[in-house]
Amino acid sequence: MPNPVAAQGSVVQGTVAKGYEGVREAFEATFAEERAGHSAQLAAYVHGEQVVDLWGGPGMEGDSLTGVFSSTKGAAHLVVALLVQEGVLDLDREVRHYWPEFAAAGKEHVTLRDLLAHRAGVIGTDEGFTLEELADDRAVAAKLAGQRPFWRPGTAFGYHAYVIGALTGEVVRRATGRTMQELYEERVRAPYGLDFYMALPEEQEDRFLTTQPMDPTPAQTRALQENAPGRHSFFGVAFNLNHAVPTVLEELPNHRVIRAGGPASVGGTASARGLAGMYAAAISGLGDREALLTPATAAEFAQVHSEGRDLVIGAFGAFGLGFGNMAAEKFPFLGARAFGHGGAAGSQAFADPSTGLAFGYNRRRFAYREDNEVQLTRLIKATHEAATR
Repeated sequence: MPNPVAAQGSVVQGTVAKGYEGVREAFEATFAEERAGHSAQLAAYVHGEQVVDLWGGPGMEGDSLTGVFSSTKGAAHLVVALLVQEGVLDLDREVRHYWPEFAAAGKEHVTLRDLLAHRAGVIGTDEGFTLEELADDRAVAAKLAGQRPFWRPGTAFGYHAYVIGALTGEVVRRATGRTMQELYEERVRAPYGLDFYMALPEEQEDRFLTTQPMDPTPAQTRALQENAPGRHSFFGVAFNLNHAVPTVLEELPNHRVIRAGGPASVGGTASARGLAGMYAAAISGLGDREALLTPATAAEFAQVHSEGRDLVIGAFGAFGLGFGNMAAEKFPFLGARAFGHGGAAGSQAFADPSTGLAFGYNRRRFAYREDNEVQLTRLIKATHEAATR
C-alpha cells in the first residue's frame, strides 16, 4: 500500500508507494504553475497494486467525481473489446449485419473495425443535435443511420468526437439486446468497484464537482479566437457547432441530463482512482478479480489503425480500435502497446501492458491544451520511470 507523503501545509494530499516520491513532486509542481483554484487528482496502479493516490485544490477530495469527457470512450470500448474477445462481435463484419439501417447513403461496406478506427466519416449530421439528443445514444444513432459520410469511408480518418460511442453502442445493442451503459455497469464498473460511471446515479450526485471554465491568459485568448473553427467545418460538425444552438463543450458534464444519460462518447463521471482502476482491471485485474482482457485482445485494440493528419482535429493523431495508441500519439516513452483515452478538460487515462502501469489523471478546471499536455507529459514520465525502476 502507498505510504503517506503529504508535507505539512502542502496543497497536495494523499499517498504514494516508496519510489514514487517523484510523482508527488511533479504533481505538486502543477499547482505552482496553475492559477489559483486549480484542483486535480492523480492515481496509478502497477500490476493491479495501487502505487499513487493524490489529490489537491479547492473542493477536491480523493473520491470526488468530475466530468471526464472523452475519457468515457475508454470505458465504452473496453466493453466492445470484451465482446470481440468472446466472439459476440466480429471486427471485420460490416456494421449493416448488426444494424441494417446503417447501410444507407454509401455506408454499406463500413465494418466495425472502420468505426472503431474513426474511419467511417460519420462525424455528425448536417443539422446537428439538441442537448437532449446528445444525452441519448439511441437518438444519436437513429439520426446517424441515414447520414451521408463527410468523407468516403476508409479513405481518411477523423475524430468522431460526440458520436463514436453512439455508433459502436448501437452495434452492441443490436448484437446483445443491452446498451453500452448497461453492460459497462454490469461487467466492469460494479464487479471491480470502480469510481467511474458511464451514467451517474442520483445518489452519487453529492460527490460530483462541476467543471469550471477555462481561464486563459490574454495571449491564449487571442490564439483561441484566431484559430476558432467554422461552424460547418469538419471540426464544427464533429463538435456540434453546426446546430442552431451550438454545444458548449466545457458545459456538457454540468448538465444533469448528460450525467444521467451517460452518452458513451462524452458523458462519464469519474475520479482519478476510477480512471486508473478501470485500466488496471483491463490488463492486470484488481483484488481477487482477473484481468478483463487477454494480452492478445489488448494488443489488437492498441494496434495503430489510423495514423497521420486527423481531418477533424487538423493535427497528428494515432488511433487503435476505440482507444488512442499512447506511444504513437503523444508519449513515445511508453510501451508500443499502451492504449487509453484522454478527455477535453484535461483528463487522461491509459494502460501500458509492457510495465503493468495503469494511470489516471483528472482535473476540474477546463485546461488550455498545450499547457495541459506539458504537465501530463511530466506526470506520466515520472510515473512511468518509477514503475520501470
